[in-house]
Amino acid sequence: MSEETSTGAGEETITVRRTESADCREINNLTTSLTTTIFGNVNVIYLLEKANLAVTVTTAKNEVLAHAAFLDYPMGDEDPAKWEFFLPKHYQVEKCTPMNTLFLHLFVAQPSFTSEGTKELFRAVFNAITELHYILLVVEINVSLDDLQPELKEIFEPVKPVKPVKKSDSSFSAFVCHRHQYCPQLYVRRARVEDHDDLLQIFTEQTKALSSTYGSYFLAELIEAQDEQNHAAVCESDGAAVGFISMSGDINLTMLNECFELGPYNGLRKTKAETPTSEAPASPDPPLSSSETDVTEAQKPNEGTDAVKSKSMLDPPNAFRIQLFVIDKRFEMRSVDFLPYVFKQFPDRDFCIISVPKMAQEFPLVQHFQRVVPHQNSSLPQELYIFHRAGLLKTFVVRVAVSADRPGVQSLVEQLGLHESLLEDLDFFLKKRRDLDGTPMIAVVAEVQKQIAGVMIIRDERDIEYIRANYNIENFIYFSYHQGEEQGQLCHLVLNPTFQHYTKHFLKEALRLAHKTCLYFPMYPPLTENKNSCAHSLTAALNHMVPVRPRRQIVFSLEELGMNAPSQQITKEQAPYALNHFNRKLTMEPKVTINAQIVVVGASDTGLSFLEAFVFCPHLRFNNITLISTHGIPTSQSKEASRFLATSHGYSPMIHAQLSLHSWVNVVTGKMVGIDRVSKHVLVTGDRKVPYDHLILCTGEQYQVPCPTGVDISSSVAPRSETPPQPSERYTGPLPSNLFTLNDELDCQNAYSWLFENFLRQTGEAVVYGNSIDAYSCVEALLSVGVKGKRIHLVHLPPSDGGSQQTCFPDPMVTKAVAKALHKKGVNVHTNCLLAQWNDGQHPDPITSASFTTDGSPLRLECSVFLNVSGKSVDYDAFKTINDACLVYDGRLVIDTTFHTNDCSVRAAGPLTKFGRRYHADQWTHTLFNSREVGRELAAVLLPFFDPTLELIVDAQPDLDRLIPLYSQAKVQGARLPGGFSYLHVAKPAVSCTLSKESDARDIVTGRTETGNYFRLHLNRHGVVDGFTCMCIKALPVSNLLCLYGKHQELLNHLCSRYDEGLVPDLYSYFRERWCLAIYHDRFADFEEEIHQIMELSKIQLEEEEVPMPEAIQRLVEGKLVTENPELFLKNSFAKSEGLASLKKSTLNYLKYNRYHLTMYAQPGLL
Repeated sequence: MSEETSTGAGEETITVRRTESADCREINNLTTSLTTTIFGNVNVIYLLEKANLAVTVTTAKNEVLAHAAFLDYPMGDEDPAKWEFFLPKHYQVEKCTPMNTLFLHLFVAQPSFTSEGTKELFRAVFNAITELHYILLVVEINVSLDDLQPELKEIFEPVKPVKPVKKSDSSFSAFVCHRHQYCPQLYVRRARVEDHDDLLQIFTEQTKALSSTYGSYFLAELIEAQDEQNHAAVCESDGAAVGFISMSGDINLTMLNECFELGPYNGLRKTKAETPTSEAPASPDPPLSSSETDVTEAQKPNEGTDAVKSKSMLDPPNAFRIQLFVIDKRFEMRSVDFLPYVFKQFPDRDFCIISVPKMAQEFPLVQHFQRVVPHQNSSLPQELYIFHRAGLLKTFVVRVAVSADRPGVQSLVEQLGLHESLLEDLDFFLKKRRDLDGTPMIAVVAEVQKQIAGVMIIRDERDIEYIRANYNIENFIYFSYHQGEEQGQLCHLVLNPTFQHYTKHFLKEALRLAHKTCLYFPMYPPLTENKNSCAHSLTAALNHMVPVRPRRQIVFSLEELGMNAPSQQITKEQAPYALNHFNRKLTMEPKVTINAQIVVVGASDTGLSFLEAFVFCPHLRFNNITLISTHGIPTSQSKEASRFLATSHGYSPMIHAQLSLHSWVNVVTGKMVGIDRVSKHVLVTGDRKVPYDHLILCTGEQYQVPCPTGVDISSSVAPRSETPPQPSERYTGPLPSNLFTLNDELDCQNAYSWLFENFLRQTGEAVVYGNSIDAYSCVEALLSVGVKGKRIHLVHLPPSDGGSQQTCFPDPMVTKAVAKALHKKGVNVHTNCLLAQWNDGQHPDPITSASFTTDGSPLRLECSVFLNVSGKSVDYDAFKTINDACLVYDGRLVIDTTFHTNDCSVRAAGPLTKFGRRYHADQWTHTLFNSREVGRELAAVLLPFFDPTLELIVDAQPDLDRLIPLYSQAKVQGARLPGGFSYLHVAKPAVSCTLSKESDARDIVTGRTETGNYFRLHLNRHGVVDGFTCMCIKALPVSNLLCLYGKHQELLNHLCSRYDEGLVPDLYSYFRERWCLAIYHDRFADFEEEIHQIMELSKIQLEEEEVPMPEAIQRLVEGKLVTENPELFLKNSFAKSEGLASLKKSTLNYLKYNRYHLTMYAQPGLL
């Protein structure tokens, strides 16, 4: 939060920061008997879970000196939702409101901690919370100021009672700490020329940039140029100017309306019904009618824009702008003190606007404004923020809804979508306090000057166990400290745009009034029958909530587990949704807003993984992330269509629904056709321009439309081996309507829809052209929808290297099984064929025949549909765009080890790229690695530019840029193959796609392809699984099997010895056994890391000394320690050490903490 200086036993630097859970032990150690007397017996972890704000003072060595925890209600047994009615009955606290008051629930400090250090703590709290004016300490017992802890005596003062009360009659005591004593509001006045010298020092860091814009004497000129339309003001602290603001009423409204969605604000012009008010703070709030559309509605393209443009230009402007603002960093949190003054200078205008460069860091003043959504075609390199004068009103009261509020709520929401659902739920609450299913619910309203400005409806969350098991909610809360009735689901939220800067306060008060500690907001995919709630202020609400990552689930065999299976509440199937979360700890936790324009081209696994990493940073808010993709973000298609292509098992339809990237990312549907590196924008089909600050290219490789060689097979021609190879040309002719090049799920859906309408019920033959696994998957898709095998022709191209025919399957057993299945189904397979002509060289639309040259006689096939999965390469438009932009292209886009191209603003990753030749690693490209891992690494390189918690390496050492990065996660390939086989191949990243063949490696094989249960597991020479191949007639538990990669065979229940003893006849059954389910758990990797740390820290006895386990192993390796059986020696030595007990404890804790998933394991005390 801040750094200050304190004097104790000598002067030292202290840091006041937000409390972390790791501080709990030291905080407990600071507790004294006096602490218990004042604050009671406090469970620190429980208190931190419920506290709105908790701060800790630490030394430079991170030693805890002091801690304070604040909540929005007082200690005691009184109802937290009613303190504002109860407390004024006893004490003179009329000015204390839920918006400007916090209550101290714990304060501890080291004995040597000085009163100056305590003052710095409270100064930091007031500085961090702009609206905070009072900190109250309410003690349940009758005490005087002298009875408090020494550090607090100088901070607090007694609160005057309403009437004199005898000390013996009072059951509690109240003390107050005022803002003005530590962080007073700043005095704002008109700027004078005499302020120039004070302000010049503040401007020093920005003088060069400002001088180039305004001239050398810009400050003096701005002050002297004040008139009715131009004003300047300064804020003072101790008589010295510490901040400056310049305002102007001259605004280019035409340009602003062209670049931003200002429809909800009437285009920043006055209507005939509006009349100017005399003074902002004293003026009544303007009508909060339903005509003031929610800002999020303006995100719909072209909605309201035409109405704004058609407004008469004679309507007077209703806004003024801040054209220059600067303030001393020590006082920047008090920037809001300028706002009442600036509105007084423009009494006839209701809106204050400010534009900020997109790359500029968001400063505290802007945090009180609302961001205006830009038009998609806007190229203005500025963000626009807006503030309504009614937002100055502090009479924003949140209370439980009553029947008299219904007309006001209806007026607020009647023009919004799904408002009927909101009003229906409101009626349920007003009548029964429960919804239609009998679930308790609560409705709260926000009231400003007796007008309804907002409404929120919350119901009890009934799927708490499902949420805990399926989402990483425990990244944000300690689940066991939140009771079931304290967790709610946000059903509806509507808030007038004028007051959306109070959204977080609205959510905070709703939690208090509803006696909740957590809120969940599920977001379902657009086409899901279970529609989303009426959350019209969604953008404002989501800005303060955190997206929760979904958890990888174990595939349970419920029938085999029987009564030992997890609860049905956890395993039940329901429509997938993305989960957003809000809790008490987040009510005063700011997010870092990033307005930089980050443009990702390509919805590949690499690109989506990059977006996922950015979106799920809980403390960052990215406003301008854009994805350019031919078909947008992949969406769920029919089950039949999804079978046409193989899969990397990276992003399934369920994962897409659980991530809901479209909620955080601007999606531009189209194709990149140009990059202007000077103007920094991407040109997209349709003549659209997408500006960028950081450009990420992840277009990958796609199958290209095949270009016939043009050889006329009707004449006497030589065999294909004697004819020129197919030229690497792109097809430029008319695209046949029955030619389908399959690259993504939408292509497959279009192909399936065409087949269903024009092919399945008719005669005709299908040609599948390609060599990859996608060709076999495509054939199986045709067979699965009822196409007879004899109607299908699978045509393989010649090998690209001119050698013998290569297979796409690393395992020869799979190759044989697929060939046998094709033969059994009657599928016609043609090898070494090169496309020569369509329709014998006539017009190709539609294709009725396809001709090929072969090693022997030419091949001519009748063709009703041509499915193409051949010629995978970089798309021509992408290549041309990259080449025309003068980005270095050497077969692929050249990058360095930090993903940079030769333009520092352009990065790239995935199969599109290759490393520069200076690395001497032409064979090692991103194609060989797991695409999701590559995407995460790309995000890890870029995030330090935006995340203040990460260290940015500006000047990397040259030696670090000599070796290419290697990735460890497996390369995964899955498909549905002819014969109805489910296929899964997992391999270690390598230049060759075949499993490594080391001298000491071994394969464990069970089953046969003929019986549909083939499983081949490959162990390297260390006994670690580095690949496997599955081919099964049944559906595969893919998420379980992927967990086997990288595991040692002894961890797999001594697999090798059991296999050698004949105890493992079927690996599928073996890996379904109960013992291995813990390995499939998504937190098993964390458990492994914990065990690894225990082993490293464990000390074993060697002769007369104890040495760490790694050192003992090193001595054995170097021969300094001699023993007949080193393995047995280490095992016996570790068994005698304290490490064994720690290991057992860690294992039991792992099973205990995850017992809701691992119910099949016995817990301590059950046996």
